[in-house]
Amino acid sequence: MKIAVLGCGAIGGLFLGYLSKEEKDVLGIVKDYQKKPLAEEGLVIEGQRGVHKIEVKVDTELREKVDLAIFATKTGDLKGIIEKNKECLKEAYVVSTQNGIRADHILAEYFKKEKIITSIVMFGATFYAPNRVVHNFEGELVLGNIFSEKAEGLNRPEEVLSSCFPIKKIENIKGAKYLKLFINLNNCIPAVLGLSMQEAFSDINCAKLAIQINREAYEVVKKSSITLESLPSYPKERIESLVTMPINEAAGLFSKIIISLSKEPLYGSILQSIKRGRSSEIDYINGEISRIASDNKIEAPLNSKIVDLVHKVEENKSFLSKEELLEEMEA
Repeated sequence: MKIAVLGCGAIGGLFLGYLSKEEKDVLGIVKDYQKKPLAEEGLVIEGQRGVHKIEVKVDTELREKVDLAIFATKTGDLKGIIEKNKECLKEAYVVSTQNGIRADHILAEYFKKEKIITSIVMFGATFYAPNRVVHNFEGELVLGNIFSEKAEGLNRPEEVLSSCFPIKKIENIKGAKYLKLFINLNNCIPAVLGLSMQEAFSDINCAKLAIQINREAYEVVKKSSITLESLPSYPKERIESLVTMPINEAAGLFSKIIISLSKEPLYGSILQSIKRGRSSEIDYINGEISRIASDNKIEAPLNSKIVDLVHKVEENKSFLSKEELLEEMEA
């Protein structure tokens, strides 16, 4: 099976590295600046599974057909990378790894729905350009199809992916995708501050803001008749409990959970994009809550406001202090 990993930052880097380590026939499609360091020096992965320097095959575009394509770009970059490589992707099974559900709908514009493998990434990583990835914490790779299509011939792709990560399959993966959205909603706060997750949420006021954002999102989802589905290591009752308990208690618990996630600094995907001077996926995370709210004529001022603040940070390349953030969110 010929495999391509399109986009080799944090999550894509783990796929490329671990599949290469397992001696799979895998090619990483990378940015121009990554090609030479990865080809000459290899990919360094450190963290949960020790330190590995892995020889990888990379290029800036596909030059032959592949059987399995793992898309690990940001959602906003999906169309561009598909268009550039579509001749070599015609027969491939395609895997979405992005947060939110928009990526799968974009893939459906180009590929048959039964060829789309929806995935939810429950492990975490940080990318240090051009060729180093820290594997911050372990977790499952959850698979399904948000269109409820019965895909045929998936045994081989699943077998390949299971060589690197524990696989779990969920029928209502759309509901699980929305639950995963709650885990990602909190990335916006460290992104605006330019801090690690641990630094941001050691401040109880920032933790309270995270709970308020989650409470608002939960009400939007509930009023929009979206059915959440539990993830293998994150039952839906956890978010339900967090948004209903007293805010001081919830914020204290949330702070402890985040601080204990990893010994290495955790930089969420939104901040990682900002630091690389690229547009983040905020529109597909907190912006997804704003979109659902708008479609159902519901107010979501906190999530809408934080989306605006992230875009301002992207544009101005200047982070806010904790005091400035809290003041902006109260305005």
